[in-house]
Formats: sequence, C-alpha cells, structure tokens
Amino acid sequence: MQPDAIAAIVDQWRRERPDLDASPMLVIGRLFRLTHTLDQQLRPPFADAGLGSGDFDLLAALRRTGEPYALSAGELSRTVLVTTGAITKRVDRLEARGLVARTVDEADSRGRLITLTPEGVALTDTLIAVHLDNQRRLLAGLGEEEQAHLADLLERLTVTQPTSED
Repeated sequence: MQPDAIAAIVDQWRRERPDLDASPMLVIGRLFRLTHTLDQQLRPPFADAGLGSGDFDLLAALRRTGEPYALSAGELSRTVLVTTGAITKRVDRLEARGLVARTVDEADSRGRLITLTPEGVALTDTLIAVHLDNQRRLLAGLGEEEQAHLADLLERLTVTQPTSED
C-alpha cells in the first residue's frame, strides 16, 4: 500500500525535527481528513432534500425518540450538541417547510416542544435509509470484523476525551 499524505507529512517532520515524535498525526491528521471526506460524501442526499447543515440531525433526533417525536429546545441542544440559538434557527427553517411544529408542553404549559410532523417523519424515514446505505458503502473497504474493531477503538478514544461539561 502506498503511503498517504499524512504519512508523507510525518516523514517530513521526522526528517526536519527528528527530536519530535510526529506519530500522533498519523491518527489525528487522518481523522481530520477522513471527517472532511466523509462529510462531503454523506451530505448530498440532505442537500437534495433541501436540508441545510444540521437539519437532518435535528429531524433524526426527534424521530429516534419515538412517538410523539417531541423534545424541548434544551433537550435537542444537548442531543445534537449545538446551542439553543442554533436549534432555534434550524427549527425556524424546518417549521417553515412543515417538517416540525412548535407545541405546548402538556407537562408545563409555559414550555414549548418541537414536534416532528407526519411529513417530517416520512422524510426522516426516507433519508435515514439512504444515509445508512451511504455509510455502509463508505465502510465497504473494511470487513465486518475490522469495522467492529475500529468502532471499539473510536469509542475508547471518544470516552477518554474531556467534554464541554467537564
């Protein structure tokens, strides 16, 4: 297998600064490049459906909660890891398209819930099937065992990182 661009960068650093261990770039640099590449390949079906960046994440978060497919803005913010301000902008766009609705929280009449409409459920169900097919296609270069091993390694790396709540 031919070395990738990240390996070439690490080799250059080894040559120029042999006193430094540039090997972390072999993981972190590849993760950054891969994230960009995957994002570019996964985004088109959402764009084709007229969804902006992050809109599908919000729809999917509502859909996977189960009926009645409703969460508060705060709950959505924690689920999709963006600010409540970003949630408001996304909800405004999706509400204008009839994919979500703002409803009164029956448990707290002062609270509001963002609820997936039947049209939102249908679109989300269609897009999640396409999204998962795309993910399978992108992982096809790895066998099932390799995918499971990579998933385990990424989980281990993820849980060792501090979060914004720490």
